Amino acid sequence: MKGRNAGNLEAVRVDVKVKLAALWAAVLFLFAYGDIFGFFRTGVIKEIQAGRVSGVEISQTFLLAISVYIAIPSAMVFLSLVLRPSFNRWTHIVLSVVYAASVVLLTIGETWIYYIFLSVAETLLLLLIAWHAWRWPRVAT
Repeated sequence: MKGRNAGNLEAVRVDVKVKLAALWAAVLFLFAYGDIFGFFRTGVIKEIQAGRVSGVEISQTFLLAISVYIAIPSAMVFLSLVLRPSFNRWTHIVLSVVYAASVVLLTIGETWIYYIFLSVAETLLLLLIAWHAWRWPRVAT
């Protein structure tokens, strides 16, 4: 006869560092799919071929800035796992709030519902990063 709790599933505690790394990875997927889906919008590919995107000239500076913007959360996936807890905590709080603000600002004036949906999802995940970092477990004394 099986024990009384045999059907219960074990609740494994996931380390905050793993949660943060997973959340950054999820944010990156949403960033990527938002950009990919943007190519399906009428006229976007022609605009890019003409050297502009959303009215901004595609230049080396523009592409470098976008690359840095994406490189930071990409690095955070790894850094979440290796930084010292106190530095890790504040890095996540600051960066996630800055990125959430940038997503909100970049969404102002947007009319495409997929973009608004992805921006809301990105913002929620970024705020979850800040929340988990803020609630980083303390060492029991």
